[in-house]
Amino acid sequence: MILHRIAIDVGGTFTDLVVSNSDGSARTLKLLSTPDDYSRAIAEGLERLFRDGTIDPASVGSLVHAFTVATNALLTGKGARVALITTQGFRDVLEIARLRMPQLYNMDWDKPKPLVPRRLRFEIEERMGGDGKVVRPLNPASVIAALEKMQRYDVDSVAICLLHAYANPVHERAVLELVRQHAPHLSISASHQVLPEIREYERTSTTVVNAFVKPVVDRYLASVENGVKRLGIRAPLMVMQSSGGIAKADTARQFPAYCVESGPAAGAIGAAALGEMLGEANIIAFDMGGTTAKACLIENSEPRLTDEMEVGAGINAGQRLLGGGGYLVRSPTIDLAEIGAGGGSLAWIDQGGALRVGPQSAGADPGPACYGRGGKLPTVTDANVVLGLLNPLHLLDGDMPIDAEAARTAIETHIAKPLGLDIHEAAYGIHAVANAAMTRAIQAVSSEIGRSPADFAMVAFGGNGAVHSASLAAHAGITDIIVPPASGVFSALGLLFARIQHRLVAVYWHDVDKIDYKIMNERVQDLYRQASDMMIAEGVAPERSELQLALDMRYAGQSSELGIPVEQPVLSAQILADVTEQFHLEHERSYGYCSRTERVQIVSLRLRARSLDRQDHLPSPSALRVGVSGAGPAERQVYFGPGPGWVMTPVVRRGALTQKPQPGPMIVEEYDTTVIVPPDASVRVTSGVVRIHLNGAG
Repeated sequence: MILHRIAIDVGGTFTDLVVSNSDGSARTLKLLSTPDDYSRAIAEGLERLFRDGTIDPASVGSLVHAFTVATNALLTGKGARVALITTQGFRDVLEIARLRMPQLYNMDWDKPKPLVPRRLRFEIEERMGGDGKVVRPLNPASVIAALEKMQRYDVDSVAICLLHAYANPVHERAVLELVRQHAPHLSISASHQVLPEIREYERTSTTVVNAFVKPVVDRYLASVENGVKRLGIRAPLMVMQSSGGIAKADTARQFPAYCVESGPAAGAIGAAALGEMLGEANIIAFDMGGTTAKACLIENSEPRLTDEMEVGAGINAGQRLLGGGGYLVRSPTIDLAEIGAGGGSLAWIDQGGALRVGPQSAGADPGPACYGRGGKLPTVTDANVVLGLLNPLHLLDGDMPIDAEAARTAIETHIAKPLGLDIHEAAYGIHAVANAAMTRAIQAVSSEIGRSPADFAMVAFGGNGAVHSASLAAHAGITDIIVPPASGVFSALGLLFARIQHRLVAVYWHDVDKIDYKIMNERVQDLYRQASDMMIAEGVAPERSELQLALDMRYAGQSSELGIPVEQPVLSAQILADVTEQFHLEHERSYGYCSRTERVQIVSLRLRARSLDRQDHLPSPSALRVGVSGAGPAERQVYFGPGPGWVMTPVVRRGALTQKPQPGPMIVEEYDTTVIVPPDASVRVTSGVVRIHLNGAG
């Protein structure tokens, strides 16, 4: 019997499904998301895949899912009604934050409203010292009084974040038990479970975010699980985390803050796996969907990680390091630069008469004007239809009709006439402005951290990634572009390459020359024990797990750290000397500076536990069972900008490409994406992927 693995990626505009079969074949499906209930599109997609009887639901052995529900709850403010229990004197940590202004000269910029209003922040009597010693004992009566006040406000989730709980969580544990006893209906998030790290604002914000999205994610995952069970699937639901690993749905329910960048992380994991197969260790992954565009740096076949992210902050005009524009989540996260410039991003004119694109999106409902679903405002997709970059008749091989006239009307009414432009100039302006924003994302993950984009190949995916990739690569100085098979559903495909993974952290803040190796190694071994227990709970035997220790290090006085891997599980003076030297080298590489005379500190110990098992096969294009009935005309007029102008361009399928480079211009139309090869480029297919070489890049 053929066994099946199903991957599902739910985005703001489209829901993508991939079925990978044990015989090496695969099927893909792309359909519009259902924002009123995202689980409905999943059920509809699975029903379509099962309809012809070639897939038996009982033979599905693995079901992996990435979703945007947590992100959407934060962006729209439609999460739980949260209360915060905190130490007396720390009620306003969320508003004080980092005292940063990400848009210094924008007088209209408003700081994001805290997810917990001040009236729902309750102080209790207790205090823990930074050394883990009790300064003021916990007064249980103050906790009960806070719970009684909460009942007046219909609170359904509570965040517990007490001062220095990372050093000693005894007070938080006591508060947690009191909440369970006196308010058992509340969803609870405690900082010593969510984020046992130093820094009060970061720990409080992450715990509050977890509390805000926890009931929403719990209901959503329950709906998904019930839906797949009704269809006869018995495989457990696994969920992608922001760090690039997967875990059981119960873990995502408990710690949904770890899944905020679930979908984009899957694409980065897929790009890294593809690069390994092709011998491309250094990659910039570029993912452009319907709502946003994302970029990620992959070095030595590993996506770059960051310790935190800000949801809703976007990319600041000055630099990414200047935070404060969104809701901070501090957890290991694949380092993604995300910007509101997807296919559905709306084009508009600001008060100064300048053309802008995004971050508002037409989404799945009503969608771009050309979708014919009631949308009247112009989007990037509408511009690409008018320019001939996208099929003016249909997408998805005929499954989605396109109304090119509606696209032209939207652009002419809202952009061309107000700006006094020809409709094609206006459409190209929308395309170019979107490209400029996305180029910013590529720079954010490369040149801003000391990497030259020219040293990397670009892997372009998402429904719109290959439409814009050549223009972006040319601006960034990248010469080689790789378009994988099933490019439009590649994030879903990337889920199949993810491994079960957990990340643990313990605070150990000391100068490297003042280390107590006995205490530090005890904490390291405790992390190893916790990691082993967690992997066994996931069904992974100890011999099938790999554990990677890392130290968060910095120069004394710095406010951020670099994670330096350690190969040995037991630390010594010599090992730490070698790790310190690696820290100096990485600091110079990332920031252009290092000093071997400055004091170096360890702040935290981190451990990654990851399963060794990974079924990483990438189906060839011939193995993907997708429709080919609506190929359309063999050529069409395409506008490539003021220089080349309108060019009659061949339109082919991937199967028409050869291993020998063919000159552009050319359009490669597929079920789930369109690949644009500009006039100054060549294209070939090798190892199942489309490769574009830009002759004039840089």
